[in-house]
Amino acid sequence: MNDINAINALPTVECDNVIIVDADFADRVAFDLIVNFERMLGRRIPNADMALWLECLALDGGVREGAQQTQVVFVHSQGKKKMDYFNPGGLEEDLNGKAFSGKFGEFVLNAYAEQDIVDRGQLLTDMVRLCAAAKEVKRLVIVPSEEQFDDLRHALRKVDAEKHITLLAMQPMPGGNFRQEILGYSLMCAMGIQADELQ
Repeated sequence: MNDINAINALPTVECDNVIIVDADFADRVAFDLIVNFERMLGRRIPNADMALWLECLALDGGVREGAQQTQVVFVHSQGKKKMDYFNPGGLEEDLNGKAFSGKFGEFVLNAYAEQDIVDRGQLLTDMVRLCAAAKEVKRLVIVPSEEQFDDLRHALRKVDAEKHITLLAMQPMPGGNFRQEILGYSLMCAMGIQADELQ
């Protein structure tokens, strides 16, 4: 399931919602938030609850409560076996090929490692292109690293205006044929950080 040809199957999934995550980047951001908020709030911050975080991402991307399916794709470097600051976080052991259900429907999870012929950034961009072109996909949520932004902006330049595409980053990025949300808010929610603690 984790070879490069597997991405060709993704757009054929009859699924309205797709979330594509750069797992290495998301894990790095989660670590930074844990370190900073532990210092700021003077308490231990737990790892992000993976299921809650994915539901928050879906909500940021326009998904509403109801019976539906969301395909979640984690793209990661070859050496990365685990998202250390998420629970559960094992990319192959805990997440790949698994699913869970909640008030936003069923989330089907898959993990894809970069290959020698295509790095993580290119793999993520290729998956975004495939999903953006798939008629079945109506909502696409992307969590890329900052280095991938220019490629994604180019890849999404001519996407159908009816597609609801949301990119999550730690700070607003200029331009792009998509909506933007701040990644930190969903992670804070998944780590149990309350708004009133920050006042």
